[in-house]
Amino acid sequence: MEDILTFFETMPIWMKAGWVFFCLAIFWVLEGYYSLVVLKYKKWKHAKVNLLLLVFVMVINAVFGILTLGIFVWLNESNFGLLHLFEAPVWVELLLSIMVLDLIAQYGVHYLLHQVSWMWRLHIVHHSDKNIDATTGTRHHPIDFLIRELFALGAVVIMGMPISFYFFYRILSVLFTYFTHANISMPLWLDKTLSYVIVSPNMHKFHHHFKLPWTDTNYGNMLSIWDRLFGTFVYEDPKTIQYGLDISDHTDDENLWVQLGIPFNKSVRSKRRDSAN
Repeated sequence: MEDILTFFETMPIWMKAGWVFFCLAIFWVLEGYYSLVVLKYKKWKHAKVNLLLLVFVMVINAVFGILTLGIFVWLNESNFGLLHLFEAPVWVELLLSIMVLDLIAQYGVHYLLHQVSWMWRLHIVHHSDKNIDATTGTRHHPIDFLIRELFALGAVVIMGMPISFYFFYRILSVLFTYFTHANISMPLWLDKTLSYVIVSPNMHKFHHHFKLPWTDTNYGNMLSIWDRLFGTFVYEDPKTIQYGLDISDHTDDENLWVQLGIPFNKSVRSKRRDSAN
């Protein structure tokens, strides 16, 4: 286990970037053979804005990582954090750290992105995609992504985890991001069974339904236990899902500059709380 964690801690940046594109490519190919729905769109044109947003995200991720290295050094020297309050095997500490990161840096911040008005306006960019496929996992407004990184850093400090735990979590998170957004068809029994423990593709697709209340469900990224625990889990008939967002369907979802400007565009309404499926 120690050797594995050392590997993730010392991974060069080109390998981390390569993992992102490898996962994206795998699910991109699988979509072509095992599609959940037939999307009537030009796949490469659709991918363009999502991949350009990925570039912003990767730059922010690299700069943010460099700026926060000092915090990991401080945590290591100060013994601050919950992990320093008890003795446990490394795998137990890793599992606990991943669970806390998933709760705070995924479920928790995602919930706030839907419930806090100014945060929601940033998150509209992700939900404005009318054709959900693997590239949608990269579709985040840069400020939206920065907020997520700040919450992840908060989880790191709370736990006092080593940087190797955080990198391991990021590698898993990338895999789940593309897995859950990919337009892939799985046997319903398998998808539903997986959803008892992890976020499955169908489970996350309900979150991308164009109207409430489904838009405000299934916030999880890796573990489905948080949605089940906090009452935000839903699983219905996948055939009834319609992608997009009713309050922004008039915007051009394949125009980068339109998408970057959505949070500041007053013509795009905020969420209608009286909307229902």
